[in-house]
Amino acid sequence: MTEGGLVEGMKVDVVRLHETWMELVFPRQRTAVHTVLGKWRPRTTGDRIKYRLWGVVGVPLVALLYPLLLVGFGVRFNARRLDSATARLGVIGVVLVTTLIWGGLTALARLRLDFGGVVAVGAASAVAVVSAGLAAVFVRSGGRGTTVALAYPFAMNAVFLPPVVAALYDPSLSGVLERSEALAIFLLDRFLYVGGINEYLRASFSLEGVGVVLMWVGIATPLGWLFGLVVSLADLIRPQSGDDAGDDF
Repeated sequence: MTEGGLVEGMKVDVVRLHETWMELVFPRQRTAVHTVLGKWRPRTTGDRIKYRLWGVVGVPLVALLYPLLLVGFGVRFNARRLDSATARLGVIGVVLVTTLIWGGLTALARLRLDFGGVVAVGAASAVAVVSAGLAAVFVRSGGRGTTVALAYPFAMNAVFLPPVVAALYDPSLSGVLERSEALAIFLLDRFLYVGGINEYLRASFSLEGVGVVLMWVGIATPLGWLFGLVVSLADLIRPQSGDDAGDDF
């Protein structure tokens, strides 16, 4: 894509984002210029004031959402490739492939890590295999909501959990475990203090072995939701060929 085409594409995306915001309150805003009725315009003074105020409120929101939209385009590209591979392999094939990959990682862990590390990697690999199977099931049988709420979080755990846990215990990456502990303390003190959740987690779990796995499951799951939402945003603003723009959420 040329520089001019890239800039033009960015302008189109920003306009569609703002039109989508406007359509939350006013009719016929998004891509309505190509319809018979055309884009709705306010006729009374009161409507014009509300229309302009709503448009101004949407400007900072568009500025905040546009970086997420770009992330959504990137995630969608890779997600479509994974969807294609899942369709070819089927659920059983996905489970077998992930078992082979992460089982191999667990075998390698026995050569490099201590017993606690092997247990953590093995647990992470087991969670990843189950997550891969569930992600494949929800992608094939669910709609958009099910894909965002369930398939993306399970897929995140299936792809990232075992290598992250293995890296935490690798002797050559010992600092990663310390940073993981620092991250856990940060999350507990800054975000999970409501209702004493942090105290409950500190009393119930220790950050070693399976506890590390549970921590990264807790991180990967909301990241999966975030990726699912930004992909839905990307589909809404720039539908791919074959996507139904009216079925984005």
